[in-house]
This record gives sequence, structure tokens and C-alpha cells, in this order.
Amino acid sequence: MFHVITAFIALYVIWRFVWRLRWPAAGKLLLSALVLLAAEHHLITRTFFGTMASPEVPAAVLMALGWAFGALILLAVFLFVSDVAGLAVSLFSRRRGRALLGCPRLRAVSAVAALALSALGVWQAVRVPQVETIEVALPNLPRAYDGFRIVHLTDLHASRLLQRDWMQAVVARANALDPDLTLITGDLVDGTPAARAADVQPLADLRAPHGVVAIPGNHEYYAEYLGWLQAFEKLGLRMLLNEHMVLDRDGQPLVLAGITDSVAARVGQPLPDIDAAMKGVPPSSAVILLSHRPVGAKRHAQAGAGLQLSGHTHGGQILGPHFITQLANEGYVSGMYQVGGMQLYVSNGAGLWPGFPIRLGRPSEITQIVLRAAPPA
Repeated sequence: MFHVITAFIALYVIWRFVWRLRWPAAGKLLLSALVLLAAEHHLITRTFFGTMASPEVPAAVLMALGWAFGALILLAVFLFVSDVAGLAVSLFSRRRGRALLGCPRLRAVSAVAALALSALGVWQAVRVPQVETIEVALPNLPRAYDGFRIVHLTDLHASRLLQRDWMQAVVARANALDPDLTLITGDLVDGTPAARAADVQPLADLRAPHGVVAIPGNHEYYAEYLGWLQAFEKLGLRMLLNEHMVLDRDGQPLVLAGITDSVAARVGQPLPDIDAAMKGVPPSSAVILLSHRPVGAKRHAQAGAGLQLSGHTHGGQILGPHFITQLANEGYVSGMYQVGGMQLYVSNGAGLWPGFPIRLGRPSEITQIVLRAAPPA
């Protein structure tokens, strides 16, 4: 279905833009072919160069394809908006409506804007993320944890696009925050353990006195999930799979719970189980829940979590169309939400899927969380 949708987008751009250019027919045909190539490059790479989740082509090629695909999508949006505006104007003035619909200058400006914005979006997608610092007053948090610093990483997406050097820079920036604990909420990788071994190796250098704790995201299940679990353990990551662990600081507890991802059903692995993750946790405990997806937050709040950390959405990647991602994730897309008695923080993520390396108005992030003991109710 994805490839059918992108084909229709390409045909729309060809109809509304390419064939209205004052070019020779041969030039229009060549540009039309390039538009179709950009629209269907995912189909080509998944057929000949890896998979949909992990295209195995050089980073420069992925960035070029991402730029072309992003420009195509943006141009389609600009053309659609101008077409709707032209039709609306036609209701009041047919002459002015036709002029707007057929305006070559508007089409040219739309094309230049799409190309420029897409280039900016690729740059924002592949740069090393900045640090976003938030304070969270966590119910039932023991005083020993007041000021406790957590680095939250998510959606690292180690790939041919985001390789070892990028991962080293992310790890260095995370370690520079001198966290007490580092948490990773899934989608660490795109590809097999053999293909990504060098790219994920820097994760072994993450340092925090209370350890590095992680859960899987949906992308871990797309290629040798069990192999990835073994690889993560060798890197020093403590994986939480529908279970919890208890930290100790000055004799005071803090519960960390983690669940799996719903895509686990495809490979016969356990589905997310909040009840199993919370089994045995005293009702008055301070609980931080790691859930790759923000969905299910209401149920997690009812189960006793005080803070849920999630990713998956990449913040919607593009401001404006991000509402589509928001609708697909129960209204959660970026930032802090209050869900019953629980706080939910959805990170924009450090990286992103190499098949659409565009960010506009939704910057990548490394999240630094400073815990505060909530005042008594």
C-alpha cells in the first residue's frame, strides 16, 4: 500500500508540475522518470539492496534519495494547497481561480521551496542531537533521588545512514551530562547484528553509576531479534522485557519497568504485558516505565507507573504533518503529557529511519531528565 500511495503522489506531481513546464517532451519524460524513481526508491532498495527497514546503500546515496523523496512530498503538499486555494477562489471569481491554478511562477516557487526545505530537513535529520533538559516531579519518589539525573535515548536507528562516528558523538554527548542512569527506549538499530556490529559498538561506552537499561522497539524485531538481545547484553545494556528492576540509592528504592513492542507478534515473541512488568511492585512505589510506543498510556497509568518514557514517533518529523503521527499514536507525538496520575514524556528521538531522513521543526534530541521529589498531596 505504501508504494501505491507514493506512486499516486508522483503521478500527481507529474500531472500538476512536470507536464506544465515549457520543456521539450524528452526533458519532461526524463524528469517524470526521476520523479517516479524518487517516489519508488523504497521499493527498489528493498528488492535489491537490503530491506524496507534497513536499506544497505551508502550514506550519501541515502541522503540524496531522502532529499529527493522529501522534496517530492513537500512539492505535492504545496501543489495540493495551491490547487485547493485556486478552486476556492474559483467559487467567487472563475478568472482569478484559473490564474491561480495555472500560475507558473507559483509552481516554480513551490519547487524551489520544496528542494531547499528538503535539503535543510536532511541536514537536521543526520546531525548529532542537542540536549533537551526537563525536570519531573515524580510521585512517591524517595528524597534520596531528588536531583537524580537520567539520560533518555531513543530511536538511535544505527544504520548505513547513522553510522559508528555518529553513534560515538551521541554517546560522548550523553556521557558528558554525567548521568546517574541512562535509559534507552527502543529502535536502537536497523539491520542485522552482523551488519551493524561496528555501528552499535560505541554503546558499550555509555557510562552511568546505576547502569544502562533498555527495551526493544519495533525495529529490533525486523532482523534477528534474539541475536540483537544477545548483542545488547554484550554491550552492557540491561534489557527489560515485561519485567522490572529496583534501583537502590542510600537504601531507598526506585522501580524501573520495561515492556516489549506489539510488533513482537510477527516473530512469535511475547507481546507487551504491563501486568507482568509490574508484578510484585508495591502500590506506593515510584515507578518509571519504559515503553517504546506512547500508546497504552492510560492503561499504564492505571497499573501504577508514575512516569512513562517513550519514543517511536520521532516527534512527527515535520511540523504540520506531524498531526498524522499524532492521530496514529492516541494523540501523543512529542513532549510531556499528563495521563491520569502519570506523566508521559515522548522524545523526538536521537535518530530516525534511513528511509525518510527529514526533520523540519521537530529536532532530534538527547533528553536529560532531572527527578524531583513531588511534595505530599
